[in-house]
Amino acid sequence: MNLIDFTATELLTQLNAGSISAEEVTQSFLDRITACDDQVGVFLFRDGDAALQQARDIDRRRNGGNPVGKLAGLPVAVKDNMCVTGSPTTCASRMLDHFRPPYSATVVRKLLEEDAILIGKTNLDEFAMGGTTENSSLKATHNPWDLQRVPGGSSGGAAACIAAAMAPLSVGSDTGGSIRQPAAFCGVVGMKPTYGRVSRFGLVAFASSLDQIGPLARTAEDAALLLEVIAGHDPKDATSVQQTVPGYSSSVQQPLDSLRIGLVSNHFGDGLDPQIDSALQEVVKIYEKLGASIQHIELPHTRYAVATYYVIAPCEASSNLARYDGVHYGHRTNEDKMQAELAEEQSQFAATGNETGLADLDSPLVRMFRKSRSEAFGPEVKRRIMLGTYALSEGYYDAYYLKALKVRRLIRQDYDQAFENVDLLLGPVTPTPAYGIGEKVDDPLSMYLGDLYTVSANLAGIPAISLPCGLTNEGLPIGVQLQGPALAEDCLIRAAHMYQQETDWHQYRPPLNE
Repeated sequence: MNLIDFTATELLTQLNAGSISAEEVTQSFLDRITACDDQVGVFLFRDGDAALQQARDIDRRRNGGNPVGKLAGLPVAVKDNMCVTGSPTTCASRMLDHFRPPYSATVVRKLLEEDAILIGKTNLDEFAMGGTTENSSLKATHNPWDLQRVPGGSSGGAAACIAAAMAPLSVGSDTGGSIRQPAAFCGVVGMKPTYGRVSRFGLVAFASSLDQIGPLARTAEDAALLLEVIAGHDPKDATSVQQTVPGYSSSVQQPLDSLRIGLVSNHFGDGLDPQIDSALQEVVKIYEKLGASIQHIELPHTRYAVATYYVIAPCEASSNLARYDGVHYGHRTNEDKMQAELAEEQSQFAATGNETGLADLDSPLVRMFRKSRSEAFGPEVKRRIMLGTYALSEGYYDAYYLKALKVRRLIRQDYDQAFENVDLLLGPVTPTPAYGIGEKVDDPLSMYLGDLYTVSANLAGIPAISLPCGLTNEGLPIGVQLQGPALAEDCLIRAAHMYQQETDWHQYRPPLNE
């Protein structure tokens, strides 16, 4: 059996037993990347030599009887919106073409402290804005199950990486479903932890009150292993919660007794693909067989979740991305060319005696700001910046942003009330399976509606996990979403593992040829 076919937990067991080496594991995944990544388009940056050297150092310590970390010898891929000292961090944007951060994100530091091997940086929608990974300014990522379909986004590279067996573990970020939706499209496990459970220090900000970093893996057991390492309080992140991290990997095997599961009534029905609906009904039967009680739950304000999200997220994006002005950060336009263009325009207005046009010309500084941002940001990022700037502008702040914050509070209250009666909520991740590349790229509203079932967890700050639960008639993965109250990651992971002990959907692999 090829090493890439084992789960992270299985690999770690063999590594600790000395039956395989970290170098062998790393080389196996590097070979897989070389063989398949030209088709899939997962990685924006990788350094195989550095990864192998890191693996040899771990083997040397392990063989010498020295202590090693919890992930010693396991390759981990990291989404390219998290800083790694000295490595390119582009956010898949021309704006950060040449950026090499002088520090690492807290998540990256924790991975290295536990001897994980950083195998590369994965592709994403530019600045994590999008649901298909087509909005990357550097390349498109393809779904390993069907190379003509999208992998989801914005963590499409991180999810496709696991599905295509290019790494046993990967780390993504989730602002409105950006871990769970690609996990569902690619048939892997993806988890958005509670807001503040994982430090965001070193994560390039999109929407600061919504962003959260989380694990992607083949199994709930593997996700528990990774989450246990990256979670925890960080004084460098003011939003980080000061709570002890449970032993997710040690408790994952313990089944939950008297589990109460709620089905959100308005998440089933119109707009949900019948094949997904049918797969979810089978999931419910599995949990009933395991002794769970099922009841229907109402979340009346989640119908406003997409509209609320697409006010709040663009507003925060407009604020966060204002720093990329060509002076403080990011791409700067060619100033010689800009000055020549300005001189030409001034000359033309002067020759025609158009004093008004001459007076209306931007100053060199304003022109430099405008051209730098226009050249470097892609269309989806520009769209969201403009939406956010408009909603925050004088006369519209109260009508849009302030009202959205009030609705967000109501959405959170709906969840609080629901979790008084149930332990977890079960429902769809996406309304449809993965769709074709290019199918929705010119229809942003349709794409935004694909976030219907995921954005409310970000607005409420609660944890949620996506699990593979079936295949469509076309052979495309279907995902089921479990949501829990704040800091209930342990319950979610154990419930997910219970399901995976009874099914084998997580063992299916895409028909990807090397």
